[in-house]
Amino acid sequence: IVVKAQEDGFGDRKFSYAIVAGIDRYPRRVTRAMGKNKIKKRTKIKPFVKAVNYNHIMPTRYVVDIDLKKVVDEEAMNAPEARVESRKTIKKVFEDRYLNQGAGKSEKKAAGVQYFFKKLRF
Repeated sequence: IVVKAQEDGFGDRKFSYAIVAGIDRYPRRVTRAMGKNKIKKRTKIKPFVKAVNYNHIMPTRYVVDIDLKKVVDEEAMNAPEARVESRKTIKKVFEDRYLNQGAGKSEKKAAGVQYFFKKLRF
């Protein structure tokens, strides 16, 4: 998810970039026969936050309605402690949204959320 786009270089990054949040470790498969505790353990997500050069970003047709602008800011990217805290809050947001995928407003955004939480297979 692109959190913030920086058209011109800023500070030590002299290139155009975007602050991106995503999933490092995806949730594992859950079946109906599993209990609540097992489902809770298998739906853990490990997020990441990083600055990515525009040349390395590939757009998709999917739209996700997860808003992270209040959680991640430019100062959080520079300070390691703030970066860890922002990662923890992003983890909570992602896990809540993963468990409540049916709460989407439109069908297009619901498809985007479903795509976002699925591991890419190359």
